[in-house]
Amino acid sequence: MTTPSKVLITGSSTGIGAIYADRFAQRGYHLILVARDLTRLNQLAQQLMQTYKVKVEVIQADLTQDQEISRVEQVLQQDPNIDILVNNAGMSVSGSFGQQNLNKIEQLIALNMTAVVRLSHAVCQQLIQKKSGAIINIGSVVGLAPEFGLTLYGGSKAFIQYFSQALNLELKDKGVYVQAVLPSATKTEIWERSGSDIKNLPPMMDANDLVDAALVGFDKKENITIPVLQDENKWKDYEQLRMKLLPEFSTAKVAPRYQKV
Repeated sequence: MTTPSKVLITGSSTGIGAIYADRFAQRGYHLILVARDLTRLNQLAQQLMQTYKVKVEVIQADLTQDQEISRVEQVLQQDPNIDILVNNAGMSVSGSFGQQNLNKIEQLIALNMTAVVRLSHAVCQQLIQKKSGAIINIGSVVGLAPEFGLTLYGGSKAFIQYFSQALNLELKDKGVYVQAVLPSATKTEIWERSGSDIKNLPPMMDANDLVDAALVGFDKKENITIPVLQDENKWKDYEQLRMKLLPEFSTAKVAPRYQKV
């Protein structure tokens, strides 16, 4: 009897991660749920097991901490039934960069970037060996828009976009698919946790709508999925313009405007 595939989801006790857990359970996947809040994890696990008759494991872990990341890495490396990794856990910090607390800055970097890289690396080899599987990374449209003013958070999400694009190019011929989902403002607890003033926030997408849209992109094998973007040709135009730059990046000649007169 074939063992059903597993999905490991970080930041899965609530919000986007919990909805991903529900949707993958609907699809018949067993789950490994990772988050800090053990009570919520256990409640969600019981609910999903009762509703969908799937197996659900929980791992209490704070992915801003090196040793906690290591524990999840070991699971990804040792469990051959994990076919999908969803790097959803993330955080933001309120205020301008110069005013932000350095400890909070380091936590954001650890969670939004370091954990994503380490967990992706941990699962990578076994997916390559199986020639199948996927990594889903949750980025943000903020990573494309420094004008939005979220310097640190946006920078971390710009990294997620680049990392996902480059990793997909590296792995797609090996049978492994990488998707970056770039949400706009979405109704989750991240806003309250960051100390943001809810009254000053833009209109927000429902998290259920976001995940359902992201999974449509997943099924289409999109590398970049932007659920809020109404005209997909705008992204295609953006990418085509970027590709036009590449030949000039491979030359050694200084542009005339930078040459001494």
